[in-house]
Amino acid sequence: MDNTEKAKATFLEGFACSQAVLITFCEKFGLDKDIALKLADGFGGGMGRLGYTCGAVTGAFMVIGLKQGRTLAADVESKQKTNAAIKEFVKRFKDRNRTIVCRELLNCDISTEENHKRAVELNLFKTVCPKFVGDAAEILDEIL
Repeated sequence: MDNTEKAKATFLEGFACSQAVLITFCEKFGLDKDIALKLADGFGGGMGRLGYTCGAVTGAFMVIGLKQGRTLAADVESKQKTNAAIKEFVKRFKDRNRTIVCRELLNCDISTEENHKRAVELNLFKTVCPKFVGDAAEILDEIL
């Protein structure tokens, strides 16, 4: 199973989009799977189900940081590489999906109970979100 399918399958198991993307890559870059799951949990649904930046995107940002993020404040080169990779990731994700904003991707503001219930009834999390999770994993494979 490639990373795209692995991330989608993990998401469809019931994990958040952010968790699915991060745990697909975490062990490759030295992060324990259980810690990764805890770390990424609050980023699903556009950061705490607020509908902001898509969790698949924030999960990808965490993966990029694991790969090339800095551990020393003075390491400007690593910071620049990380920012460049994030910019490239966002460009590619937007090319495929027009935006990185959860509520815009879903065409539904899931931050309200009423609209979250509507999203569940419309099955958006199972029919729309797996594409974004898969796209995030595929783009990471391309740029890392």
